[in-house]
Amino acid sequence: MNIKSLLLGSAAALAVVSGAQAADAIVAAEPEPMEYVRVCDAFGTGYFYIPGTETCLKIGGEVRATLGFDESDDEDFDTAVRARLVFEAKNDSEIGTIGSYVRIQADSQGASSDNQSVDLEQAYITVGGFKVGRALTWADDWGLAGESDAFFNNTRFNTISYTYTSDAFTVGLGVDDLSDIEILDGTGAAIGEFDNEVGIEGVVSTSLGVATVTVNGVYDFGSEEGAVAGVLSADLGPGTLGIAAAWASGYSYGYDFESEWTVGAAYTFKATEKLSITPQVVYFGNVAAAGATGSDFTSVDAWAADLLVEYKLAAGLTASADVRYVDLDGGDDNWDGFVRLTRSF
Repeated sequence: MNIKSLLLGSAAALAVVSGAQAADAIVAAEPEPMEYVRVCDAFGTGYFYIPGTETCLKIGGEVRATLGFDESDDEDFDTAVRARLVFEAKNDSEIGTIGSYVRIQADSQGASSDNQSVDLEQAYITVGGFKVGRALTWADDWGLAGESDAFFNNTRFNTISYTYTSDAFTVGLGVDDLSDIEILDGTGAAIGEFDNEVGIEGVVSTSLGVATVTVNGVYDFGSEEGAVAGVLSADLGPGTLGIAAAWASGYSYGYDFESEWTVGAAYTFKATEKLSITPQVVYFGNVAAAGATGSDFTSVDAWAADLLVEYKLAAGLTASADVRYVDLDGGDDNWDGFVRLTRSF
């Protein structure tokens, strides 16, 4: 056998072997195209597109740790931790911007499992100015910058509302579901409950240069009582002055008014860019009777004052402390307060 024949035979053998192996060759699959998270700036900061959709999502929340004291309690001090998770989703559509908001809150007080809870605080849908779901009412924003003001004690309901907002003017009207609220007497004992009752709420707010005026109104059809409340806020000197007042026609089980009427003032002094100091004084006329949800107004008046100090340690981290004094006519006075650290994200 000559060299030429040997080379041709080897080439033929290699061709046969290569063909047999080619039938079993493993072909690597093409990698799936990767879609990176895109920033969505159509609805403000913090939003990003949910991959594969045109819906924008924002995730936020806070963790708050509090060390509190209360002269009226048997314990010298108490600790509390609160966590919130907030999810907001928005997208444009042929009927306007569609949004959804979910806020979940968990609370823990002391070491007992009995003092721990997880609640669906808010969950609602918005379409333009319409809102439907479980939400805080406008009355929840009533009040001053300190810690001693109170009037609307029930401010979260299953509700439907509409809000119109322009550059310097806001007006809104809503209907709240007040069903299944227990009616208690002055001792806290249940004597009945609301069935299929509703309430209405409204708000009007306008900005006049450095000042903003907001008026809230509610009416409880079950109790057949209503209330109106207003807040004036104005930039004054190195801080912000707030003046608030509220009046109720009678006690409402649905909205749980703190008193028949109240007036108060607070001034937030901006000592530095990070430090703010807020003294506040509030007077209550004819406070509601004692009980889990009150019962009726009494002839007892009360006044309260507190001093709130807040310091921004860093972006998203705030330390605060408050001391409060409450004096009830014909009763004991009381001191309470807290030291708190809040991390927001």
